Amino acid sequence: MGTVHQSDFLVMGAGIAGLSYALDVAEHGTVHVLAKGDADVSNTARAQGGIAAVWNADDSVDRHVADTVEAGVWLSSEETVRSILAEGPAAVRRLMERGVRFDGGRENPDLTREGGHSARRILHSGDLTGLEIQRALLAAARAHPNITLFEQTAAIDLITTRKVARHQDKRRLGLVGPEVERLYGPGGPEGWMPGRRDRCLGAYALEGATGEVSVFAASVTLLATGGAGKVYRFTSNPDQATGDGMAMAWRAGAVLANMEFVQFHPTCLYHAGAKTFLVSEALRGEGGILRLPDGTPFMEGVHPMGSLAPRDIVAREIDAQIKRHGLECVYLDMTGLEPDFVRERFPGIHGRLQALGIDMASTPIPVVPAAHYFCGGVHVDADARTQIHGLLAAGEVTCTGLHGANRLASNSLLEGAVFAARAANSALAERERLGLADPSIIPGWDRGGARDTDELVVISHTWDELRRLMWNYVGIVRTDKRLERALARVQLIEREIQDYYWDFTMTRDLIELRNVALVAGVVIRAARGRRESRGLHFNLDCPERDDEGWRRPTLLRREW
Repeated sequence: MGTVHQSDFLVMGAGIAGLSYALDVAEHGTVHVLAKGDADVSNTARAQGGIAAVWNADDSVDRHVADTVEAGVWLSSEETVRSILAEGPAAVRRLMERGVRFDGGRENPDLTREGGHSARRILHSGDLTGLEIQRALLAAARAHPNITLFEQTAAIDLITTRKVARHQDKRRLGLVGPEVERLYGPGGPEGWMPGRRDRCLGAYALEGATGEVSVFAASVTLLATGGAGKVYRFTSNPDQATGDGMAMAWRAGAVLANMEFVQFHPTCLYHAGAKTFLVSEALRGEGGILRLPDGTPFMEGVHPMGSLAPRDIVAREIDAQIKRHGLECVYLDMTGLEPDFVRERFPGIHGRLQALGIDMASTPIPVVPAAHYFCGGVHVDADARTQIHGLLAAGEVTCTGLHGANRLASNSLLEGAVFAARAANSALAERERLGLADPSIIPGWDRGGARDTDELVVISHTWDELRRLMWNYVGIVRTDKRLERALARVQLIEREIQDYYWDFTMTRDLIELRNVALVAGVVIRAARGRRESRGLHFNLDCPERDDEGWRRPTLLRREW
């Protein structure tokens, strides 16, 4: 039996969204932050380019909105886009106040440009912007007396009143009578937000230090677990990116939106010694050119912005060139720029490449596309609320309406910062309305007859099969037949994992495999449902965009 931990606010994830939110709500109560691995490892920490915000008189929110909506292939909510981007400068200043150091300083930060942007509006810290943000926020969180970090702690499932009801008498739970308000808030299970039902009471999580499954009870829970790049064989994401928040939300009954839109970053390093190393879009923003092995540039006739076109277009064209010419990779050429500028502007990338024997100032960089960012995720409203009382979400785990069918570069860190602040405001209202979660009604984790497994090869084999399947059948270019085959196989894998899950002792590998399989299945179902090609979803059997029929989000929810 694991420990019962109780706090006012539970946060799952320690990137820009989770830590920014934790620092906000910590002024009003106790906060527990769960990090599946080390707290300094996240997708935030890997962000190289920077954070987009309108910062000077040469730019405007209108221009940033237009760039974002166009990159998102007109699937974004313009109202949502405008509200988020308008809050961008204030969100960046909050980061500065918490110790984030951008090149050029607070008053006149250096601005760069990335693909799809019509102006220089990317604040950065060299080419290690995410690492700098992670450093500053983590230091602030560690120093705050109301924040407790639980590292090496993998969340398994959300605890909801629906789940608890399966274990205890309904009358005792307060699903009838006056106790309804204690669990759900005024208005009972339907609440005051249309479609809302159930209440989140916290989560079960596997503590790496003890190997036990513990209860983390909280008045309000925030999902900030990031994306799911590890669903694919090739990705820029760290090993933690297994879609845990999306999967937990789905199992709890929340809505997932736009899961078919998976962004493949056009330029990840192609090298045996660096399987997930991203080569920032900022290189192309400073003048880098994409070329074939013989030196021929290939983007100029594809898009007016050439090598700086939006990511979906560049990734698709690289994929096409690789297949057309039988290549292993293409090349990003920085050799036309001043060598000292290249080395000084991109010290992190230059140092990593140099360690692998590549001097990018004099030698083109071998690159390939790789799964990078999920534009879909847990469906939230403008205040970061899900359809479940007491459950909020922020960051890549969500679908807010900002990114549409394709994310504009460097809008993701901005979204995480803005929605962290909105979630904090919602959390205070939710705690006031819902009251404390009573841990006495939450059953401990029931291990049942689970036993230790001596067949770990089953997990590793299934993991490898699943990621290859998604890469080959549900990647940059899709077809109806590939999607049909992928769904049939994933359904079998899901059943196999479910049997395995209940038979054997809980491990992080098993938790992640279960979540990856679930997310893969949702991605495939969403992709099969969208009968058009738009942005990151390109299907050869319906290659045209259909604004009349499909200029709307894809919404999926678990059937009970």
